Amino acid sequence: MKVTKAVIPAAGLGTRVLPATKSMPKEMLPIVDKPAIQYIVEEAVRSGITDILIITNRGKGLIEDHFDRVPELEARLSGSEEKRAVYHEVVDIAHLANFYFVRQKETRGLGHAVSCARSFVGNEPFAVLYGDDVIIGQDPACGQLIRAYEEFGKGVLGVKQVSPQAIQKYSSLKVEPIRDNLFHCTDMVEKPAPENVLSLYSILGRCVLTPEIFDILDRTQPGAGGEIQLTDAMRELARSSGMIAVDFTGKRYDMGNKLGIMQAQVEVALNHPQIGEEFREYLKEIAKTL
Repeated sequence: MKVTKAVIPAAGLGTRVLPATKSMPKEMLPIVDKPAIQYIVEEAVRSGITDILIITNRGKGLIEDHFDRVPELEARLSGSEEKRAVYHEVVDIAHLANFYFVRQKETRGLGHAVSCARSFVGNEPFAVLYGDDVIIGQDPACGQLIRAYEEFGKGVLGVKQVSPQAIQKYSSLKVEPIRDNLFHCTDMVEKPAPENVLSLYSILGRCVLTPEIFDILDRTQPGAGGEIQLTDAMRELARSSGMIAVDFTGKRYDMGNKLGIMQAQVEVALNHPQIGEEFREYLKEIAKTL
């Protein structure tokens, strides 16, 4: 079955980047001239996704507003010939995909957030794009996972190798090579202690799941941090039927981390068609003072 639905969990509190996220969702933090979540949505759309459910919570209405029409602003822009391109850019945001929103009533972890998508997903495979993770590349990461699902018919994980120090903050996977950047995954552990590390491959921001994950989530007990961890549910899937891991191409930026936000700002700005050249010269001058 073709993957046309995606779920973007965006209900986190953004505590690692306070006070910026006290009143603004971290998913709306800008990378040059677009909020982080728009990059994630655009990646999904480029991957063939047509329907997107965004999981939010209280205080995140700005996300819904961003993907809606704004008649007053559009009227102002459409009346100016020099603003015509911006007008079309603003209007097109609302038509990137069919958008749906649901609130996670309690902050109980990523697994619980994904379980809120059961009625939206139905009996179809679906992609999950973590709201913290912006991945930029020529070949959209989500699309790479969808191609692996179409080939193997199993759940798929987007993975990268991380440092031995960082692995304890993420997940650790037991993997066996298939070919190129594809692996079989048969086990995983969330936030492993050093003695429980299975490998330095970790899930980073993307997966494609089958609807059987919902029944598994229903019986998943709270894990690391006292939350229902999606990794714990996927571990059961990996151990029973196996999953596929894709070491995706593209640069990942952690938008729940202050350094990740600044890296995204700088590196995207360097390639921006309007300001890239001037910004590059600015950085060269700044570098002379370091």
